[in-house]
Amino acid sequence: MTASRPAFAPLVGTFIRLDPMLKSDIPALFSAIGHPEIFAGGYGGGPAGYRDTLDGFTEFAESYYSWDSGNVYAVRLIGGEHDGLLVGTTTLGDIDVPNEAGHIGWTAYDPRVWGTAVNPEAKLLLLGSAFDAGLGRVKIQADALNERSRAAILKLGAQFEGIFRRDRPRADGTWRDSAVFSIIVDEWPIVRNGLESRLAAFGAEPVALRTRQADGTR
Repeated sequence: MTASRPAFAPLVGTFIRLDPMLKSDIPALFSAIGHPEIFAGGYGGGPAGYRDTLDGFTEFAESYYSWDSGNVYAVRLIGGEHDGLLVGTTTLGDIDVPNEAGHIGWTAYDPRVWGTAVNPEAKLLLLGSAFDAGLGRVKIQADALNERSRAAILKLGAQFEGIFRRDRPRADGTWRDSAVFSIIVDEWPIVRNGLESRLAAFGAEPVALRTRQADGTR
């Protein structure tokens, strides 16, 4: 199969849909992920990258996401009382058609949907988009210090490739080591089946938001 650039179009699942994100979505995205615990594990350059105002977050978002080169998505819930609510963002970026490669990253969700069907279905939709377009390898990575994200990536069925040392600067000026994982097309049927099984375990009810306390705990 000859690879092509994955179409940048809405991707619709059972629990969520991924819509091409617009800059007009930034205020809703700030409501969803503008919390210190999102950045604590290394997102957006780590804790020093956190912005506690919409103006500050807008400045961050306009420079952080690959608006012109990546497939940047807004993650929205489907069904129930929160139908259409923006609960996060994710991107299929670094698309390299000649080398049949891409990178799923820049991903963050409202803490109220952590541990729900949102992340596995987002990965199912994005990986399907990538492999259906003929890509052969999709990279997923995290700050090497972020054990929570690393465990979640492994749970998807991705293979750990190693640590890229001194890979990129954090917002505080220190240097991040990146834990790099990948899924290749030969592994996709098994990974897809695993994700579908995880989603089936959630049943048919729409995603319910978990309670978020004033101090950010869940």
